[in-house]
Amino acid sequence: MQFSGRRRKVITSPQVELYGQALQFYGQPPLENMSLSEFESFAVDRLKLLKTIENLGVSYVKLSDDYKRKLDNESRNLNFPYRPDAVPDDRKSQVGPSEYEKRRKDHISHFILRLAYCQTEDLRRWFIQQEVDLFRYRFNGLQPKQKVEFLHKNNLQYDTISVEEKKTLQDKLVNSSHNVSGITVEDQDFYKVPFQDALDLVRTRKVYLKAGYVYIPHQDIVAIVLNDFRTRLSKALALTARSLPAVHSDERLQPLLNHLSHAYVGQDYSIQKNVGKISLEQIDSLSVKSFPLCMRQLHQALRDSHHLRHGGRMQYGLFLKGIGLSLEQALQFWRSEFIRGKVDADKFDKAYAYGIRHMFGKEGKRADYTPYSCMKVILSNLPSQGDHHGCPFRHSDPELLKQKLQFYKVSPSGISQILELVKGMHYQLACQKYFELTHSIEEASFSLNHPNQYFIESQRVLGGGKDIKREVGTPQRSQENSAARGSTTDREAAAAANAAKDLPEMTEDLDSFFQDA
Repeated sequence: MQFSGRRRKVITSPQVELYGQALQFYGQPPLENMSLSEFESFAVDRLKLLKTIENLGVSYVKLSDDYKRKLDNESRNLNFPYRPDAVPDDRKSQVGPSEYEKRRKDHISHFILRLAYCQTEDLRRWFIQQEVDLFRYRFNGLQPKQKVEFLHKNNLQYDTISVEEKKTLQDKLVNSSHNVSGITVEDQDFYKVPFQDALDLVRTRKVYLKAGYVYIPHQDIVAIVLNDFRTRLSKALALTARSLPAVHSDERLQPLLNHLSHAYVGQDYSIQKNVGKISLEQIDSLSVKSFPLCMRQLHQALRDSHHLRHGGRMQYGLFLKGIGLSLEQALQFWRSEFIRGKVDADKFDKAYAYGIRHMFGKEGKRADYTPYSCMKVILSNLPSQGDHHGCPFRHSDPELLKQKLQFYKVSPSGISQILELVKGMHYQLACQKYFELTHSIEEASFSLNHPNQYFIESQRVLGGGKDIKREVGTPQRSQENSAARGSTTDREAAAAANAAKDLPEMTEDLDSFFQDA
């Protein structure tokens, strides 16, 4: 009897205990064997889930009822966990995968995408943002007791303040904390945390700050947990990147991982079919009616000062490249503007022309640089004094943003709606609202995630619904060709491994999913 009891303890799988939790930090990698076809299926489904999260994030306020309902439905359709109160059971369900199987799929698929999205800074940034949003959605769905259990199981030991200190600071805690009254101060714990671990709460002024520490009510502890999750995931991706040479040596996995890592981008706007069909004379008028606010701001600054710093030249230059300017046009455009200022033609050719040719892949490592996405504009290379690049909704003072919108003749009610979205840190939604207001439409039929997408959709609206062939045709065709090449290579790898015979259909389904999205 005693021997049998010891044996049961030895053979207990750590995965069983892991999948008993409704939520995890993904600190323990999966250790089991699985088929290549299941590997591919899990990866594709998680990528679909993350792409849905990205689209919902720019179409709805995060954690709003509509956002949660649609994400619930997508999680259910893709067989991922969506009910934190569900009890895991490793037995097969009569109507579909059991909760245990869903949590297993969630765990394994996360680590598969780590392999695909650790390769570059842009991929890591995109993956981290979507995983953090997914974690936020799941953590907020936990019951208070489950949240406490999660903190304890993951050794997140935050110091709670004493009852005496709580009474001393009660008025300040009530006045500074969101949705906290005198009664709720007494009924819940407050955590004393270094302010740098809760910058989102400090930025939105939702917590009391004193002597370098913030006092966070238990209901807002999600901000701290998210920061911890983001830090752990960022470090894990850096470690995973070191293992890439070993992974890429496996001819079965390399084609699939490369295909997955490129699938999220959709149109990259770096390849143009009708180069040069936009004349330099059109740029001023296009900047008024079809440029997003970030590019309109850069164009205006360039016209006013006849100069832009490096960050502005990169952001605006790549955008212009994406809408169809040729290298010759770009050189002419920048030279004609700079020599109106303090730069003569000789200095321009020596100091600036190289950078423009480099941008078009004609110098240096000859990389074909891609126009910046909204996420890259928002999160990277923050502007400093004297800079004009970045996202006006993210990086401008609200009062200056209001003045700019008034100057561009946005209605007072529209300005109020935009500023409310900015206050909630929904910057892409604010830009989409700007699009709707400046184009006099009730609701945009797309989810905005790229400045060049804004330009294309604007031209489509102004053209009465007709597509603009120059901007749209080639990137999509390029994506389809890339998908075809990926599928062919995957079929060869699968044949070599004598497995995963359904890979072509799977990757084609993945491509169609992202093109439809």
